[in-house]
Amino acid sequence: MQTLQKLAISCIITCCCTFSAAAQTLETRLDKMLSDQYKADGPGAAALIAKNGKVIYRKAIGKANLELDVNMKPENVFELGSITKQFTAVAILMLMEQGKLALDDDITKYIPGYPTKAKAINIHHLLNHTSGIKSYTDMESFMKHARTDMTPAELIDVFKNEPMDFDPGTDWHYNNSGYILLGYIIEKVSGKTYAEFIDQYIFKKLGMKHSVYGSKPALIPLRASGYQPAEKGFNNAEYLSMSLPYAAGSLMSTVDDMLLWNEAIHNNTLISKESRQKAFTNHPLSNGKLSYYGYGWQPNEINGTPCIEHGGGIFGYTTMGIYIPGENVYVIVLTNQTGISPDGLAVKMAALAIGKPYAEKATVTLPEAAMKKWTGTYEFEQGVLRFVTFENGSLYSQREGSTKLKLLPTGPASFN
Repeated sequence: MQTLQKLAISCIITCCCTFSAAAQTLETRLDKMLSDQYKADGPGAAALIAKNGKVIYRKAIGKANLELDVNMKPENVFELGSITKQFTAVAILMLMEQGKLALDDDITKYIPGYPTKAKAINIHHLLNHTSGIKSYTDMESFMKHARTDMTPAELIDVFKNEPMDFDPGTDWHYNNSGYILLGYIIEKVSGKTYAEFIDQYIFKKLGMKHSVYGSKPALIPLRASGYQPAEKGFNNAEYLSMSLPYAAGSLMSTVDDMLLWNEAIHNNTLISKESRQKAFTNHPLSNGKLSYYGYGWQPNEINGTPCIEHGGGIFGYTTMGIYIPGENVYVIVLTNQTGISPDGLAVKMAALAIGKPYAEKATVTLPEAAMKKWTGTYEFEQGVLRFVTFENGSLYSQREGSTKLKLLPTGPASFN
C-alpha cells in the first residue's frame, strides 16, 4: 500500500512538473514573440490568449505613454478601430431577432431618400461589404474632415452622392461607409444613439466595464496614448474626431473586456447560434465567388484549422482578434501605434496556442529587386486569390478579403 501511494505521489509530481514545464515553454515562446515585435522603450501592446474561456496568457509590453514614461499594462484601454464592426453587426442581428428589421430590407426603408442610383441595396450588403457604395475613407477629402465633428447624417452626406464602385452583391470591397449606414439604421430602429445602444445592450449586459464609445476630450481611465512613426522615433497620433469612425471604428476596450465579448458570442448570450453562424459565414457574391467576409468577422484558417478574425487600424492604434471555434481559443492583441501591425503576431500566437506553430527559420536580407519579383496575384484552389505587394522595404501577403501579413525572407525563394 505504501509503495502504491509513493508511486501515485511520484506520478502526480511528475505530471505537475511536466505540465509546468510545458506551460513555461509556451509562456516563454509567447513572450519572445511579443518582445521581438514591440520594444520595451517604445509604444507597446497588450495580448491575451484564452482556451475554453480560461486565460492561458496575459501580458503587456512597451509604454502606454512615452512622454510620461508609463509602462503598458494589460488593463490599458485602446481604440479598437475596425473590430468595432463586430459590435455593429451583432447589434443589427439583435434587432433582427427582435423582429425590428430584416437583412434583406432595402436601406431606403430606414433611410428614405438615400440615393441608391436605382440599385437595390439591402442590409446584408452593408454588413458584408458588398453594397458598392463608395467608402468615405477611400475619398481624398477624408483627411480634410479628420478633425471635424459630424452627426451621422452629416457624415452620410459626405459619401452618399459619390458614384458606386460596382452593382450591389457583384463584388467585395472593404467599406467603412456601409457600417456608418448600419449605425444610423440602429439609431432609427432602436430610438437610441449608437453609443447608447452599444453601452446599454452590450457593454453593461456583459460587464464590459472598461469599454466605451471613444472620445478625445473625455477622461478615460487607463487610456493608452496613440502614436505614429516619425522620422526620429514616434509622434503623438494625428487628431481624429471619434464621430467619424462612428459605427465602423469608434469603440474602445481592453483585452479582458474583449474576452468577455468573445465568450458572449461563443455562448450565444446576445444572439442565437443561427445568427452567429450568419456572422461567421463566408458569404458568396451573386456570381458564386466567395467574399471571404461574414458580418464583422472574416473566415480564415491557421495551418489548416478554420478561424474567424478581424483587425483594426485607426490613428495611433492597431488591433487584431482571432477566434478558433473548433479549439475554443481566442487571441486578442491591442497596440497603441500604427506602423507595426499585430496581425502576423496574433496569427503566430494562435498557431502556437493550438499546437500548430509556424516553422520559424532564420531570416536573411534580400535586395529590393529580389523581393519585388515575387509581387503579383496568385490563384489557389477554389479560385482563392492572394496578393503579394512590396511596401516600405518589405513584402506583404494578403488573401483576398483577409488581413495583410508581412513576409520575412529566409532565402532567395522562401519566406516566413
